[in-house]
Parts: sequence; structure tokens; C-alpha cells
Amino acid sequence: MRSPVFIALDTPDIERAKTIASAVRNHVGGIKLGLEFFAANGPDGVKEMAALELPIFLDLKLHDIPNTVAKAVQALRPIRPAILTVHAGGGRAMMEDAKAAAPIDTKVVAVTLLTSLDGEDLHDMGVASDPHDQVVRLTELAKLSGLDGVVCSGREVKAAKTIWPDGFFVVPGVRPASGKTADQKRTVTPADAMHAGASIIVIGRPITGADEPDIAARAIEATL
Repeated sequence: MRSPVFIALDTPDIERAKTIASAVRNHVGGIKLGLEFFAANGPDGVKEMAALELPIFLDLKLHDIPNTVAKAVQALRPIRPAILTVHAGGGRAMMEDAKAAAPIDTKVVAVTLLTSLDGEDLHDMGVASDPHDQVVRLTELAKLSGLDGVVCSGREVKAAKTIWPDGFFVVPGVRPASGKTADQKRTVTPADAMHAGASIIVIGRPITGADEPDIAARAIEATL
């Protein structure tokens, strides 16, 4: 089995992304490419990264009216990502249409609540729920919508897995015990995330910001 660690290559520099991915390829299960990379390099850049023969997690967090999201997913079909994200906040019809438009072997997962947000942020947005309840509610909606799983923090993944035993759970905001949280607020360690029920964990700066990314990735893999 490949490692459950997907490395977040959040950089517009494709050569840097390829260098890091090549260095850590034996210690990670795949590559996460998000908005920063996609805005700079587009679909062709994603295809170039796919040539490294590591599964691609395309983290675009699509969120728009159902028809627009469905057409965006259709436009991404030639890339055939292993995993693609949409926002659960887009509603059931949007999620249903996104899944219907995706390649059959692409897992479409819904982002529940960004790990940079906490209860105070929800209050500011007029959401009465606390983070845990909001994630549970949106996980139930994603399941009803026919998606493959959700993105949630390690603090909520156990509850999400309880209501969706065969779901696919992506846990970002993962930091080694000695790592800095930066702009993340709801973080857990890699081992804690896996014990709680994560299918894959997403780690960026603790690896990409290390002097020797391959050693950092190997050290994290060893904790699992």
C-alpha cells in the first residue's frame, strides 16, 4: 500500500513542485495541487505533474451554481484526477451534478469547514453551529448527495466516519507534534488523524518548508 500522506505542493513554481515531488515520492501516496498551482499552471501543469506517476488530488474547492460546477468538472475530465474537491456549502444539487460529471474513477469529496476557521469565525458569518456540528451536518448532506467523502479536520473525522462508515475522509491541517500551526486553527498530528479515521492526510509546509523534504517526509511516514 502507498503512504496515506499526500503532499500539498502549494506553489506557482512548477519546477519547484516537480523537484519536491520527485524527492519525496517514496514516502508519500500522492500530490495535492490547489488553487495557487492551478492558477499559475492550469490543466497542462497538472498533466505535467501527473507524469511523475503519483496520484493527483486536485483541490479546487469548486463552489458555484450546479450547472457551472458540472461544466467545470467536465472540462477537467482529461486530467482524470484521483480526487477532486467541491464545497459542501454549494448544496445538494451542486454536489450531485459534480459527481455525475466526474470520471467514474475520480473521488469527488466535499469540503465541510476549512481548517483555518473556528467557532468565532462561524459566528462572524452568522452560522449558529459550532465547528463540530457544522461538519457533521455537511457530511450528512454530502453522503445524501452521492459523493465519495468529505474533507474535514482531524478533530471531526471520527464523528464523520461514525455516520458514514464507508466514506472517504481527507484530513488537511495536519502538523507533526513539533510543527508550527501557521494559519491553521484546528490541527492534529498525523498519527492522531489516522487513528481517528482519516483515509488520507494532507501535509504541506512541514515537508515543503524543510531543508531536506525527503527526510521530513520519511520522518512523518515513520510515525504512522
